[in-house]
Amino acid sequence: MDEKYMQLAIELAKKGKGKVNPNPLVGAVIVKNGKIIGQGYHRNYGGNHAEIEAINNSSESVEDSTIYVTLEPCFHYGKTPPCVDKLISSKVSRVVIGSLDPNPLVSGQSIRKLKHAKIEVKIGVLEKKCLKLNEIFIKYIKTKKPYVVLKSAISLDGKIATRTGESKWITGELSRLKVHGLRNELSGIMVGINTVLMDDPTLTCNIKGGRNPIRIIVDSNLKIPIDSKILKTSSNYKTIIATTEKSDINKRNIIINLGAEVLITKSLNNKVDLNDLMLKLGEIEIDSILLEGGGELNYSALKAGIVDKVMIFVAPKIIGGIDSKTCIEGEGIDLLSKAYKVTDLKAKLLDEDILLTGYIGG
Repeated sequence: MDEKYMQLAIELAKKGKGKVNPNPLVGAVIVKNGKIIGQGYHRNYGGNHAEIEAINNSSESVEDSTIYVTLEPCFHYGKTPPCVDKLISSKVSRVVIGSLDPNPLVSGQSIRKLKHAKIEVKIGVLEKKCLKLNEIFIKYIKTKKPYVVLKSAISLDGKIATRTGESKWITGELSRLKVHGLRNELSGIMVGINTVLMDDPTLTCNIKGGRNPIRIIVDSNLKIPIDSKILKTSSNYKTIIATTEKSDINKRNIIINLGAEVLITKSLNNKVDLNDLMLKLGEIEIDSILLEGGGELNYSALKAGIVDKVMIFVAPKIIGGIDSKTCIEGEGIDLLSKAYKVTDLKAKLLDEDILLTGYIGG
């Protein structure tokens, strides 16, 4: 039965997607005498944690109950008091935990405190699912760098546009809806300047009630047109133009006056150093990025080692053309032994399209 209730807690936790960053997704279920008496999840950043929500929503006293929680209860004061103290004062008799807190400074401390209070603790129920649920949080809390998802929409022969540059739309409506779901869930969306010059996108989320991601444009030499949709809407949507110290100061000031932020990074081969950019974005609590770049930026991101996950939407179309763009370009590798390995690859049908999801490295 522990797995059944933990699965319910996981499904509750997912409801917080796009609302709790950079906090983790957490769900909680309280069971007493074989009956669910309370449920809750972390609804929004700064709000009550899942355990508190579940206790507050309980239909009766939680004394002598079992609480199932996807992540180890918090041990320290943040925007809310420690959940572990509330569990102890509420006199629950058993705490079932999906996964430990990934923060090495915290991990296990709540467990010890609960046990010291004579509360039974069980750890690791549906652990793999609970860890996957919070893969973004785990990387961010350990490294203070964003979790990067490389997304691309391609034809069967790997093209992202025709030889004339037409790219709307390669994939179908359901795939595009999924992408907007990702824009809602992840903190930032990043493209290179070539994408801005070619497509003039807005990079917003079209889901009703969804959250617009922070727009990040990698533009080493500040080529972005003043009349681009990105800059024209930068006073309405948070926008960061990542550039180098060699970029034109006057253009920087113009961009800032239009409402966008200019972020100066270290230079690597006269371009934005992507690793330095990740550090700087992490410092401002951007915990995750949807990389929707063209072939050049995508390859640079792989080469820099910043990509964690790939999501490739494949449409049943063949475009062809030696001049048609592909999703990974740049200089490429010289030996197959140096190819970027994708692990845990999974396929899912989205109407006529196929979504391939996997992880870089392993």
